[in-house]
Amino acid sequence: MFRLFKRRAHVSRISKASFSDGPKKSRSFDLTGDKRKPEMTEGGWAKMTLTRAYLRAQGWADADFDKPIITVASPWSTANPCNWHHRELTDLLVEAIELKGGRAFVAGTPIISDGMTQGTAGMRYSLPSRDLIADCIETMHEGYAADAIVALAGCDKSVPAAAMPLARSNAIGLALYGGTAQPGRCAGCVNTSGGAGLDGAVVCEAIGAYGAGLISQRRLGDIEENAFPGVGTCSAMFTANTMSCALEALGLSPPGTASHPAVEKSEPRGPNAKVSAQKRKDVQQAVDMLWGLMASGRTARQILTMEAFENAIAVVYALGGSTNAVLHLLAIAREAGVDLSIQDFNRVGSKVPLLGNLSPHGRFHMGDLDQVGLRAGCAGGLPLVMAELWRGGLLHGEALTVTGKTLAQDLEGVPPLASLQTLQAEVARDALSEATKGDSKSTTVCFGLDAPLAPKGSHITVLKGSLAPESAVVKLSGKALKRFEGTAKVYESEGEAFRGIVSGEVAPGHVVVIRNEGPRGAPGMPEMLGPTAALVGAGLGGSCALVTDGRFSGATHGITVGHVSPEAHAGGPLAVVRDGDPIVIDTSPGSRRLDLAIAPGELEERLAAWTPLDSKPVKGPCISTGDRSEAHITARLPTDRPLSRPELELIFEVLKEIAVYYVFLLTCPRRLGDYNGLISQT
Repeated sequence: MFRLFKRRAHVSRISKASFSDGPKKSRSFDLTGDKRKPEMTEGGWAKMTLTRAYLRAQGWADADFDKPIITVASPWSTANPCNWHHRELTDLLVEAIELKGGRAFVAGTPIISDGMTQGTAGMRYSLPSRDLIADCIETMHEGYAADAIVALAGCDKSVPAAAMPLARSNAIGLALYGGTAQPGRCAGCVNTSGGAGLDGAVVCEAIGAYGAGLISQRRLGDIEENAFPGVGTCSAMFTANTMSCALEALGLSPPGTASHPAVEKSEPRGPNAKVSAQKRKDVQQAVDMLWGLMASGRTARQILTMEAFENAIAVVYALGGSTNAVLHLLAIAREAGVDLSIQDFNRVGSKVPLLGNLSPHGRFHMGDLDQVGLRAGCAGGLPLVMAELWRGGLLHGEALTVTGKTLAQDLEGVPPLASLQTLQAEVARDALSEATKGDSKSTTVCFGLDAPLAPKGSHITVLKGSLAPESAVVKLSGKALKRFEGTAKVYESEGEAFRGIVSGEVAPGHVVVIRNEGPRGAPGMPEMLGPTAALVGAGLGGSCALVTDGRFSGATHGITVGHVSPEAHAGGPLAVVRDGDPIVIDTSPGSRRLDLAIAPGELEERLAAWTPLDSKPVKGPCISTGDRSEAHITARLPTDRPLSRPELELIFEVLKEIAVYYVFLLTCPRRLGDYNGLISQT
């Protein structure tokens, strides 16, 4: 049980506020009863007596019915380390809210770890879980007519899911990130870029290296035991940290909170893990800001403007963030009613250079960026990056945030990155392996606009072409690659591709094609981290490419193209690629194409002869993921393809049920003799 009523010394500093001093209760009068209304009408005091009777069973007193009700969305679970500490965070939020003069309703949500379900059938549930989490939060918030939301966010899908119900309902509220874990260490271990910090990408690449015979079982075991020293989200610029930064850039999270550590270093693992002092402060700050939002009446859609989304895109590109940000920002924008399209990522992102020297493409981790920010006197690491972009004209300073101020006001006084080289070197000293401490770039955690890690146009690029008529997404992460030509090596699933790579079927110059892993084909659009990491681990990351209608983990790096749309299962050109076909990936600004380099007539013949594969058996949330996920890839519903057999069968079943219903309506009244009015109405 959550410890809802136990007061702790560490939150006693939060001042108690009488109802008259704070924001007025609004919507939740419909639940607890409003004395200003006629007492027997909807929401009237007498009519809602049963609700108050239930709440009194939980210890509510007369004064509580005048307090605002706050939804606390809690994706707590013991199933993964990312959200292990969210139970304590939830308790802290509940206590802070109640000491501030409100009442908290905890809304629990499911949580699926992408990392833990890699390569399993469970990964089918990961992307659909984002919408399920959002639905759970909305259901609790709207069902109990609460006045505002604080949504905790941790493992990948819970971060965008924290924003989606706020946008959908245009609610008053904010998101609070649960915090990042520290990178791991083991004697003699280094990450791909030469840093000493270990993370999930290192583990996956070690699996590939072990499969290729490049490391021993003992070394693989060392990495397994030491890669994750404690709880919190993955320590690198993978999807969770990418989206925590995106939400802060959107203005939905308190400044600085995207990079703060989850727990104390002294006891980071399991039952002994304690929420960090910084996160405890974040809780208090979040509740104070929530009260400010309620007092002003500022809602989510007043913050979630097109300018805010452009800010988030710029930050994702500057940090070298995950391609999953494309899916998630489109989904949040859709809920907010903002006309963001996938092509806007090229428009905005192509102007932004790569600044963050962060894993998986760089040597450092989120905690290192946080330390640079805190030692520079900032709220956290991200304000340093955002201030750099704002001064360079790459952010909209007029955008509003949950602080009640504009972004420009929030960033006043933040020092330029160029002035922090000595400080960055101090932070870097502990994060590097001995082999790289002398490298000229090794002491810079985050570069400035005047001398970036990589020039603009060096990160996520949206492609189109004969192999991707609608769109595809490539992640460059600073690589100078402009064009790759290779021959196709085709696999029908992620598992088949992984086995092919580790068994030596893939050689330099191959383009590994993994199809039928999209929203409908998989279903659920799972990540392809196993095959991409196997390529890197086998030493093929720079000489092979990978193209898929699935998606990628934030841990992925290499020459990777995902989100190919239309997907193979829907009859996209990826469905008819054959072994040995020439494929061209061209990321140059004047091209941005993904092409199957065969004669157009041959491609048309293959597509005309193609027949759909039988759909894989699915149940639960995966059933609806096709329409919901693909719409968020292309920012529009797919309408230019024939219906598949499963869809036709579903339509037939629905029509059959409608027919049965109408037969019932027409025959039942005749039997009962008394429903002529019903017949005339139907």
